[in-house]
Amino acid sequence: MNILLLGSGAREHAIALKIQESKLLTKLFISPGNPGTALCGENVNIGSDFSKIKVFVKENNIEMVVVGPEQPLVDGIWDYFHNDNELRDILIVGPSKEGANLEGSKDFAKSFMQKNNIPTARYKTFYKETLNQGKKFLSKLSPPYVLKADGLAAGKGVVILNTLEEAEKELTQMLENNKFGSASDKVVIEEFLSGIECSVFVLTDGTNYKVLPVAKDYKRIGENDTGLNTGGMGSISPVSFADEDFMQKVEKRIIRPTIQGLKNENINYQGFIFIGLMNVKQEPYVIEYNVRMGDPETEVVFPRIKSDILEVFNCLRTQSLDSINLDIDPRFATCVMMVAKGYPESYEKGKEIKGLQDTNDCIVFHAGTKQEEEKILTNGGRVIAVTCYGETMQEALDKCYKNVERISWEGKYFRRDIGKDLL
Repeated sequence: MNILLLGSGAREHAIALKIQESKLLTKLFISPGNPGTALCGENVNIGSDFSKIKVFVKENNIEMVVVGPEQPLVDGIWDYFHNDNELRDILIVGPSKEGANLEGSKDFAKSFMQKNNIPTARYKTFYKETLNQGKKFLSKLSPPYVLKADGLAAGKGVVILNTLEEAEKELTQMLENNKFGSASDKVVIEEFLSGIECSVFVLTDGTNYKVLPVAKDYKRIGENDTGLNTGGMGSISPVSFADEDFMQKVEKRIIRPTIQGLKNENINYQGFIFIGLMNVKQEPYVIEYNVRMGDPETEVVFPRIKSDILEVFNCLRTQSLDSINLDIDPRFATCVMMVAKGYPESYEKGKEIKGLQDTNDCIVFHAGTKQEEEKILTNGGRVIAVTCYGETMQEALDKCYKNVERISWEGKYFRRDIGKDLL
């Protein structure tokens, strides 16, 4: 099979590596990819225009398109293919535009949860015209206050504030001053849930589903979860508190009602559902849905999948996910993200990365890198993800940190406390 994978980060490198291992693979193309994905297939730069993707898919006999990031899904790539007679037989791993609303609109997601009795925080949605009612609602909540821009805001649209004054000011910034552009035309205010987070990933064919390994990621830039939010500074899988009892609750109260709710509304959904969960005293609550794999969680989840991933994806086409067993590596996988100096605010690019060839017993995933002749240079905020296996989490982490020390560039930064809260 010829496969097209869309995306350019460490998540896509992890997916590309797993696709490369498949016995069903003829050729893998990655658009636009990075120097890491270039080792798994051929990088091509098609861009985001669906008509250009169509031309490429037809010329290269592509049978499956795996969508890494959320934007093409929210923009309706599934619908574009499904509504085109020449493309409809090509499998898109990802939901329809309506299904992608689970991530594309916080208001849609919250109302979907409410309708399907899925446990989540209390909330209300406000517009520019209802700003004063929003402030009144805030005054009835206890701090901290959670404000979410309704639309996609590149991972920056969720703000947690400690005082009512700050929350009112932020709400005004979002609604009146378009802080996040059209993404904050609507703002969801919800009560703060106190607990510990984890990420549950489900692959569904629309009827059946498989639960992938559970992971936990670390969002803050500073150690002990301090400082600004980032796209993720590291991840761990499995997660100690997500035991059998907890996961049975997740499946019964969240996963099954989610799949059934999509079915009830005739929403086409064949792809990943990422459920961001809060464990509140061993009771699971949904914080958010995403409609694709997470990053950096993919860098620990995909290495633990031993099954042929293209065989698994093929089951989406025939709605036969229930016919296969997912073979999961029982070992721990841990990931440490190496970032550019200044990230997640302004940072420098173009620094030469050294020592990549000195690593061993680990997987090095490229995130924000580019190649110039023989040199690999930094080209983003999150630059390199290092993943290792271990019989224990500590063993995997020790290997990660040894290898992180072997890779260098001017101004590199990483957190030294990934997984510490679970030890």
